[in-house]
Amino acid sequence: MSCAPDRHAIIIGGGASGVLLAYQLLQHPDSDFRVTLIEKRSEIGRGLAYHTGNSEHLLNVRAANMSALPDDPDHFWRWLSTGAKGAPLCPDPYCFVPRRLYGDYVTSLVDPFLSPQHGAQRLTILRGECVAVSEGWGNVTVSLADGSRLVGDVAVLATGHDAATARSAWHADPWISPSVPGFGKDTTVLILGTGLSMADYVLTLLREGHHGPIIAMSRRGLMAKGHRRTAPLSLREEDVPFGIGASRLLRWFRQRIAAHAVDGGDWRSVIDAIRPFSHRLWRELPLSAKRSFLEHARAWWDVHRHRMAPEVEARIAAVIADGQLTIKAAKLVGIDGGISGARVHYRRRGRSEIESMEVGAIVDCTGIVRDPRATTNVAVRSLFDQGLARPDVLRIGIDITPDCAIVRADGLPSQRLFAVGPLTRAAFWEIMAIPDIRNQCAALATQLLQGRPAMLPDMISPAHPVIDHQAAI
Repeated sequence: MSCAPDRHAIIIGGGASGVLLAYQLLQHPDSDFRVTLIEKRSEIGRGLAYHTGNSEHLLNVRAANMSALPDDPDHFWRWLSTGAKGAPLCPDPYCFVPRRLYGDYVTSLVDPFLSPQHGAQRLTILRGECVAVSEGWGNVTVSLADGSRLVGDVAVLATGHDAATARSAWHADPWISPSVPGFGKDTTVLILGTGLSMADYVLTLLREGHHGPIIAMSRRGLMAKGHRRTAPLSLREEDVPFGIGASRLLRWFRQRIAAHAVDGGDWRSVIDAIRPFSHRLWRELPLSAKRSFLEHARAWWDVHRHRMAPEVEARIAAVIADGQLTIKAAKLVGIDGGISGARVHYRRRGRSEIESMEVGAIVDCTGIVRDPRATTNVAVRSLFDQGLARPDVLRIGIDITPDCAIVRADGLPSQRLFAVGPLTRAAFWEIMAIPDIRNQCAALATQLLQGRPAMLPDMISPAHPVIDHQAAI
């Protein structure tokens, strides 16, 4: 029998991270939580990743690995297989389905808690924008753009990716249809970034009937690799060299791949095998090694770790082969007005001379904002302004403890403010994909339900160290 809810959790952000946490807080039969989920979009469960209406935008992870429930790995596959509305023919768990459909799945998790049959209203969806969060002695207060306020016992930031804002008048938003800015279908489009977001936007352009040149540019010109059907590889925790420097870790990693290849294996199996240990690997890397990784190895890791669905890979390869899409390894150095759009100045990798070209539109697909202080999220900004949060020492996210508590400017962890999802990448690094986020949300929910700090299973350590950020830089 459920107890009457007497604790109030306010989750700021109704994308996948927020909905997964809400589900975990509500699904336990003895949960004493009621949850308010704040989302400014018209739909919950989608965020940037799953709001797309383009059926060619596929998940980058096979259906078999996309369960939202860590203790039920086949949950998503069963949902697909039992006649999910709009589900395509999915011949086996290896298939890659449209991302929009996955948003439907995430939303379905909390639908039962909105039903009157559950008696007392335990889940409230509040449409609006959170503009401020504050912490008192015994509660938290969340302020919305319309002037209303909510008081709760805990607040959790689940605001997801902080997308980059337009750099100039020639920039188009990568998250909306090309028909909205209205550039011509025969114009030259420059895409900044050559990763997964670039591939998505190319597919969007093609769907809209664009037949002009498309140029994708990044410093190294690297594109995401494609998935393959590979045999799983088992890796024991004692085989992983935790705590060593970046160069030694890279050497060990290459040796594992080479040895696996000798046995007829695929490098993808090695990368997938170390995923269960990625949080600990990142946590135990020396600070200098983390900096070196971010500067020199991050792009290489990303294109091997975050892979394309085979169908997307084939489509992008075909567009490159027919000459419509060109990949440039170059650095953007300037933009100014051109004859019919923008004149872009860039320097190719390994060269010193500056080249220029005319483009009709520029689309920034470089991904998330790198420096948390540059965030456009007013809720996060309010925490910085009040000293209730601080950037991590590497400036890639907000500083949190291993149990997801937000660290204040004075170095002390909050007792009532937490964060999940991509905001926490400074502590966990691999926290962008559902297989990682689902574990994080389940662990945090368990600990909040038990009324004590939410130490993640593979993050248990002594008290969170207080780092002097200026001395560490």
